Amino acid sequence: MSRRHRAVKREVIPDPKFKDVVVSKFMSCLMFDGKRSLAESIVYGAFEQIESKSGNEPVKVFHDALENVRPHLEVRSRRVGGATYQVPVEVRSDRAQALAIRWLIDSSRKRGERTMIGRLSAELIDAANNRGNAVKKREDTHKMAEANRAFAHYRW
Repeated sequence: MSRRHRAVKREVIPDPKFKDVVVSKFMSCLMFDGKRSLAESIVYGAFEQIESKSGNEPVKVFHDALENVRPHLEVRSRRVGGATYQVPVEVRSDRAQALAIRWLIDSSRKRGERTMIGRLSAELIDAANNRGNAVKKREDTHKMAEANRAFAHYRW
């Protein structure tokens, strides 16, 4: 990491179908080995399944799911006098979005449906309805932060 100045953030190009930057970020995180067209087909296929299953606008369901998975608090390790404390801190908005995207993808990969399109659509619908493994991950993170609230004065 450079000590001179912060790295500049690259601007993300919106996805071709819905013209949404967050969907494009989601595709980039889902992508393996630079296979963007495969990631696009998975995401768009999942969006079609969401529209047929729930009858709602798929991008709206996606944003609702992301909002329900996004954490507000997390714990960070802080060493004070030889002891390591788990200090609860608020999560910045860009990190919260990145964590939510990562958790949605991880939990959809671990699901039992046959195809990745089915897994992703089911996980997005579950997260939009405030259930599923990604939402459980957020709840566990919040519980950990709440349990370590006594060390909040070590915040830096």
